[in-house]
Amino acid sequence: MKKGSFLKQFWKERRMVGAMSPSSKYLANVMLKSIDFSKCKTLVELGPGNGVFTEKILERMLPDAKLLAFELNEGFYRDLQHKIKDDRLILVNDSAELIGTYLKKHGLDKADVVISSLPLANFPSSLRSSVLNESYENLTPVGKYIQFQYSLQSKKYIKKIFKQVDIKFTLANFPPAFVYSCVK
Repeated sequence: MKKGSFLKQFWKERRMVGAMSPSSKYLANVMLKSIDFSKCKTLVELGPGNGVFTEKILERMLPDAKLLAFELNEGFYRDLQHKIKDDRLILVNDSAELIGTYLKKHGLDKADVVISSLPLANFPSSLRSSVLNESYENLTPVGKYIQFQYSLQSKKYIKKIFKQVDIKFTLANFPPAFVYSCVK
């Protein structure tokens, strides 16, 4: 998806699209740095957008691992269907509140990691809580939840759910971003 199209989606769906431009490959590297891909069989991505993180995840995943990616925006979903051809990717055009439903539907165990680009700060509190709780409930006992945000506004909500939260900051994105690495 071109940057102009990304910007159009931002103005059209500001509650669900949290930025005016796609995430950078540098932010993707910071997001994925703490994941041991050699031990991950089931991964979940929330809000892949134009697929910057999706492509990096697939590059690092094991040949027999699966990536369940939830994209609610119809434009991004269609673009991802055409752009990424990988049998390990299961692209879902539905809400991140349904992680458990889709894991079961596809015969997958709990997720080793959930990687989220969702703009939690833009969400109503009930939706934010639902997504965070669904992510937590569908992680393995040692699973990780990794989230980026443009502010620390969601910190208190994330810390209510996850017992260990490490926050890093990167300037190598527009806008600069905070990366939350959370452990159950």
